[in-house]
Amino acid sequence: MARRIIFVLVSALAGIALFSRGAEPTPTFLLVGLACGTVTGLAILASEYALHKLSFGIILGGTAGLAVGLILTGLVEWVGSAIFDVETFLFHIGGLIFLLGFPYLGLVLGARFGSEKIPGSAAHAEHAAASGNNKILDTSVIIDGRVADLCETGFLEGTFLVPQFILHELQHIADSSDSLKRARGRRGLDILNKIQKMVDIDVRIVDDDFPHVKDVDSKIVVLAKKVGAKVITNDLNLNKVAELQGVRVLNINELCNALRPVVLPGETIRVFVLKEGKEAGQGVAYLDDGTMIVVDNAKRCIGRNVDVVVTSVLQTTAGRMIFTRLKEEAEKEEFQIARG
Repeated sequence: MARRIIFVLVSALAGIALFSRGAEPTPTFLLVGLACGTVTGLAILASEYALHKLSFGIILGGTAGLAVGLILTGLVEWVGSAIFDVETFLFHIGGLIFLLGFPYLGLVLGARFGSEKIPGSAAHAEHAAASGNNKILDTSVIIDGRVADLCETGFLEGTFLVPQFILHELQHIADSSDSLKRARGRRGLDILNKIQKMVDIDVRIVDDDFPHVKDVDSKIVVLAKKVGAKVITNDLNLNKVAELQGVRVLNINELCNALRPVVLPGETIRVFVLKEGKEAGQGVAYLDDGTMIVVDNAKRCIGRNVDVVVTSVLQTTAGRMIFTRLKEEAEKEEFQIARG
C-alpha cells in the first residue's frame, strides 16, 4: 500500500514538473499537471492488478523490465520531440504516460516473467501445476525408495515438487546420532538424487514454507492445495488428512496391494514354509510380494516347498493374509468324503 501511495505522489510531482517545463508555471498549469499526474499514476496502478501479484523473480526480471522500459521511454521521447511540438498539451500527456508507464509496467512484467521462469519460485510451481501432472513427494516415500523404481518403469512421470522443509527433514535424519536413522536419511537423499537424474522426471525444489504450520505433513497438504498438486506417500495418516482436505493422494502401499496376484479359495499354490506360526502346528510362508501365508499343520514342513490349498483370504489395514492347508490333507479329506 505504501509503495502505491508513494508512486501516486511521484506521479503527481512528475505531472507538475512536465507541465511547467518550457512555460510560465501558472497555478492553472500546475493544477492541471497535478491532476494529470495523479490520474495517470492511478491508471498505471489499476493496470497492475491485471498482471497479478509479483513473485520471486522481481529482482532479476523487474530490473531487466525496468531497464527496457526506460530505454523505450527515451526512444519515444527522442522521436516525439523531433516530430511534434514539445509545447503542445498532447505532447505533455504522452510524455507523462511514457515516462511513468513504460518503466513501471516493464518492472511489473519483468518481475512476473522472472518469477515464472526461475525454478524453485512459488509462481513457477503454480505455473507448472497448471499442467495437472505435478506431484509432491513426502519424506516417508523418498526414504522408502520404491517411487524411484516406479519412475524407472515409466508409470510415474511429470514434475516432482520437493519442498525445502522436506529436504531439511531428510538432512536432519541423515545427521542423526542414531545409526539406523542416519542410514535412512542418507538413503532418502540418494533416492532423491537418483530420481533427479532420470530423463522423464523433472524434480523441482520449491522454497514455499508455512511458518504458522508446525507439522511437516500439514505443510505438505497446504502446499498441495496451494499449487494444485497430488501427494505421493506411503504414510497412512498423511493419506487420511490429505483426502479429508480434498487433496488427491497416490499411496505407494495401496498401489502395491492392488498389484498383488489374486488368489481365490480352492486354488492351489506352491510355497516355501519358512517358520512356525502363532497357533500350534501352523507354518508360515510368504509370496514374492511379501504376502503372508498361514498353513495349517505345516510345522513339520518347515524348510520345504509344499503345495497348499487356499481356504480364505483376509484383507487388513496392514496388508493381506492368506490362510491355507496342505494339499495332501485336503485331498485325503476329499477322498474320505467321496468314499463315505
